[in-house]
Amino acid sequence: MQIGLRLHDSEKIEITKRLDVVKSQGFDCVHLALSKIEGLSADVDSLSPGYAMYLKHMFDNAGLDIAVLGNYLNLAHPDKVTLKTIQHKYISHLRFASHLGCSVVGTETGAPNPTYSYDKDTCHSDWALDIFIENLKPVIEAAEKFGVILAIEPVYKHIVWNPERARIVLDKIKSPNLQIIFDPVNLLHPDNLDRREDVIKEAIDLLGPDIAIIHLKDYVMNNGQMDCLGCGFGEMNYDRIVEFAVKKKPYIQATLENTTPENAVKAREYIQSLEKRFR
Repeated sequence: MQIGLRLHDSEKIEITKRLDVVKSQGFDCVHLALSKIEGLSADVDSLSPGYAMYLKHMFDNAGLDIAVLGNYLNLAHPDKVTLKTIQHKYISHLRFASHLGCSVVGTETGAPNPTYSYDKDTCHSDWALDIFIENLKPVIEAAEKFGVILAIEPVYKHIVWNPERARIVLDKIKSPNLQIIFDPVNLLHPDNLDRREDVIKEAIDLLGPDIAIIHLKDYVMNNGQMDCLGCGFGEMNYDRIVEFAVKKKPYIQATLENTTPENAVKAREYIQSLEKRFR
């Protein structure tokens, strides 16, 4: 695996120095959310080819790839005017990624309400899935035109909440430019933790060929809730995930989540120690 991290989890210093620190910590790539980095803009009007080239040179000079350009907005928003704005922002990010030299724009799959809030009955309903798929179609058409992958990230609390739902989306859209961000912890919830290994196996079995990026984090249980933290500091078992990556996805980019500047290196070293067992 090529291990990276979310850039907004790194030390909050001037951007070029920040990239140098990330590289010095042994990382190969980053997940870039423009809106979460001070000094960078995610406004649609700012996403020019020149801005993309400016960032590309900066990351090239640091020796870092941009694994994912994040744009985590609600594609199931019920207000039609707001939805058009959201779709336009996705399309703008896809175009920007094509200039940036970034192959993947990443997104989660939303909720059928304006507050992007979890309600099991509505988020997990068939009608919500139909809405998401329909709203996704013009975004995927743009991804095909720009030659960029849109990767959706299944999350238990969102519309695409399990591997089966993700497979439905892939099969209905039928586009080589739609793929998957595999975040195993995001597929888990107190409702299904008792079958954690089965959930992860199902994801790999159903989605494996379409997984473009892996996200890695850990969790601990706290008063019946899952609190996320860096890899190796909680209760997660990564064996099946790392074995899949090593044997089926050579050199896949895998970005760490929920790290801190103080523990990011230790989290990377923990995952890399597991990799050695499966080579």
